[in-house]
Amino acid sequence: MRYLATTVLALGLSVPAFAVEPVKNIVLVHGQFADASGWRAVYDILSKDGYNVSMVQHPMTSLEEDVAATTRVLQALQGPAILVGHSYGGAVITQAGNAPQVAGLVYIAAHAPDAGESTAINKNKLPGQIRTQTTPDGYVFVQAAHFQGL
Repeated sequence: MRYLATTVLALGLSVPAFAVEPVKNIVLVHGQFADASGWRAVYDILSKDGYNVSMVQHPMTSLEEDVAATTRVLQALQGPAILVGHSYGGAVITQAGNAPQVAGLVYIAAHAPDAGESTAINKNKLPGQIRTQTTPDGYVFVQAAHFQGL
């Protein structure tokens, strides 16, 4: 456990002190407007250090479906896991973190919504809003005006 804490802290993450057995499974969850490949460098470092690392490629169709995709990855693992979320992935791990095999949650520049709080409300607490637009059927995209020169 000490080695995990040293390795993960070097990446700016933390490990819960209450974990009893060594945690060798780390599940990385990407944010909105990204995909799992954004975790590749972290995956390489942790894998090289002997961890079983999974990168969730969630569908980005709804929070519920993204949590379900993350839960499926957790269910395929043997032993406890640390869930790591970036950006919107923090909202995903907050809900998926209720699974019994989750030993801890790590938020990296991520949403960490309170119980019952939507990502939309949580997003309004953050500085420097990205301008997005939601379609009538619930899909979200970045407004072109957000990008300089478009």
